Amino acid sequence: MPGSETDDQGALIAGTQGAGSDFLHLHQASAPPKGRTTWLAGALRAAIADGRLQPGVRLPATRILATDLRLSRGVVVEAYQRLRDEGLVSSQTGVGTVVMNLESSYQPSPPATEDDWAFGTPRLPLKPPSRRAGIKLDLSPGVPDLAAFPRAAWLRAERAVLDRLTASDLGYGDPRGSWQLRQELAGWMARTRGIRAFPEEILIVAGVAQSLALLAQTLRAGGTTGIAVEDPGSRGAREELTHWGLTPVAVPVDAHGIQVEVLEASGLDAALLTPAHQFPTGVVLAPERRRALLHWAAAGGLVIEDDYDAEHRYDRAPVPALHASAPDQVAHTGSTSKTLAPGMRLGWLIAPRRLQADLIAAKRASDLGCPALPQLVLAHLLASGEYDRHLRLVRTRQRRRRDAVLAALREHLPQARVDGVAAGLHLLVILPDPGGGVDDTEVADKVRRAGVLVHPLSWHRLHPGPPGLVLGYAAYPPDRLHDAVERMAEAIQSS
Repeated sequence: MPGSETDDQGALIAGTQGAGSDFLHLHQASAPPKGRTTWLAGALRAAIADGRLQPGVRLPATRILATDLRLSRGVVVEAYQRLRDEGLVSSQTGVGTVVMNLESSYQPSPPATEDDWAFGTPRLPLKPPSRRAGIKLDLSPGVPDLAAFPRAAWLRAERAVLDRLTASDLGYGDPRGSWQLRQELAGWMARTRGIRAFPEEILIVAGVAQSLALLAQTLRAGGTTGIAVEDPGSRGAREELTHWGLTPVAVPVDAHGIQVEVLEASGLDAALLTPAHQFPTGVVLAPERRRALLHWAAAGGLVIEDDYDAEHRYDRAPVPALHASAPDQVAHTGSTSKTLAPGMRLGWLIAPRRLQADLIAAKRASDLGCPALPQLVLAHLLASGEYDRHLRLVRTRQRRRRDAVLAALREHLPQARVDGVAAGLHLLVILPDPGGGVDDTEVADKVRRAGVLVHPLSWHRLHPGPPGLVLGYAAYPPDRLHDAVERMAEAIQSS
């Protein structure tokens, strides 16, 4: 099947007449001639969903189930792997493959309205999730591969940290965050993002959301009232800035990034950008635009650089951070929300020196500092190289998923234009609109009724523009992504 990470043509073992298993009454004769891995994974997934396989139940050993069904063992191994990728089962040496407790797993909820979305990631619903009924696949952008969270590495690091933890490590400490983490981040960002910053200049925050909150408060206190934002750009980021008293002003984004000449003409002295991987278009800020932007900032402007999705790249060279070229004009912020999990609430902010004292004071007043233990664990992962190893593994998985979505779109929606494919965890699908009457919110609603959640591009616009859909691909394995795109295309083409 297109989009499968591996497929199993020819995996059937000869002599399969009557091959079956007592486990779930699986019978090889019900499998299609091709795509047996997808068939088996689907049967197991359905049994978990309807309660036939309860949390804690151990699945048969791969060799035993393969023998019963007279399939190659690789088919069963791959089917189990797909369930692990979705967070439905876990595997441990000496224990086997066990069904997870779905109630404790992350279940992204659809929005009751577009206001329920922030930073490309769904907020908790404000009302009971009645609209969850019928949703099979959530392709909302911003949802990372939560099943890939490095549980074993995190547990080892946490044990090592607790082993040498001192009493003072558990105190209130420095509001800027753990010295160990800031020291490790300084080295890691120098190696990976080209940023030269001392640990004293790094502020540990609870994700990019807190960075924006602290920066908005500080700018507002200094007399700034308006801030330039990319259009299209993150609706949630705009709402965060508005909440803290800044008025977002739209500046258009084209194939080369933000239009700096429009920014210069606006008279604003602050701008929020995602230059390494623009949300939601996926474009990279072109070199000439970078130079023009930094020239604008040198005249007294401040660039807030949200390093969105910078770690996830597939078909292009890494893009150095803006902060590396102008540390006195750029406030750089990033997080582990897309590399580990948003629930960890771990991020960082490196601001120009003139703002640092006020930001530290705002951070102290906000929460006295972030939780100590997760900071120390992340520092250990960075120091040991485990974090980089995790990133390499996740990047490989996401490339396969990206490729699966692209293949499915080419097969089922060839008339659409797809942007932002070289990096990130989402794609932008520009819908054909020859008559100029396509409403992407209506299209997204039709797709939702087909069981798939996506964002209409207009949610992230301040001014009108071509209709499109923004879809994330990080949370599902390739076979499920192919199914989602097929459903989406059928809904679009039936209208």
